[in-house]
Amino acid sequence: MITGILLARTVAGVVADLAGWRAVYLFSAVVTATLAVLLRLALPTDRPPTVTMSYRRLLASTVALFARHPLLRVRGMLALLVFAAFSTLWSSVVQPLSGPPWSLTHTAIGAFGLAGAAGAAAAGAAGRWNDRGLAQRTTGTALVLLTVSWLPLAFTRQSLWALAVGAILLDFAVQAVHVTNQSLVYAAQPDAGSRIIGGYMVFYSAGSALGAIGSSAAYAAAGWTAVSALGAAFSGAALLLWATTRRLGRVA
Repeated sequence: MITGILLARTVAGVVADLAGWRAVYLFSAVVTATLAVLLRLALPTDRPPTVTMSYRRLLASTVALFARHPLLRVRGMLALLVFAAFSTLWSSVVQPLSGPPWSLTHTAIGAFGLAGAAGAAAAGAAGRWNDRGLAQRTTGTALVLLTVSWLPLAFTRQSLWALAVGAILLDFAVQAVHVTNQSLVYAAQPDAGSRIIGGYMVFYSAGSALGAIGSSAAYAAAGWTAVSALGAAFSGAALLLWATTRRLGRVA
């Protein structure tokens, strides 16, 4: 998913330079419609539901699951914070890159999504580490890298190499935490896996929105330095949350 988000930035940059920003949305609509048709043809027919309750009760049961399991709440908050950091970078990086001293095109700006995608793809190893019982170590290491990534990112106005290195570190860390989170929350109650993942993604979406709103306000107030400080704050908060909950047996 994260790799797709980053590669979409690259494609959008090329389309915007070739045909304008409106074409990006038209292209996205066509791709989405095509995928809908392909999925309709490829997915198996509906099976009888395993849970028979109203939609309202289904939503309430999802909230109850998170209230019952500390693991779900902690991992949900970690998701919120790491995706806030992710969104802080990728929602605002166009600002310093499109203006002086770089004044890059949409295509060139989108190309940095390739660096981030490489980092995210490399984090596939996190799944294997989780299978070996190293979920906590994987999470802690990734959160340290996430926090450290903001040091080179803070020098984006001085060096594009710093941006590339920081983006690789950040996206590797976010993907590693995301993979670990999904493994742990699903295992908490496998018979309610769909509800758990759905609830988990609410935290993910809230974090993404928080990062986008916060980074826009920070850049308007004090430029890229404030954006970097905000991203580091989200990352540091996630690291602190992990450090203070990792020894609780129920939180895994």
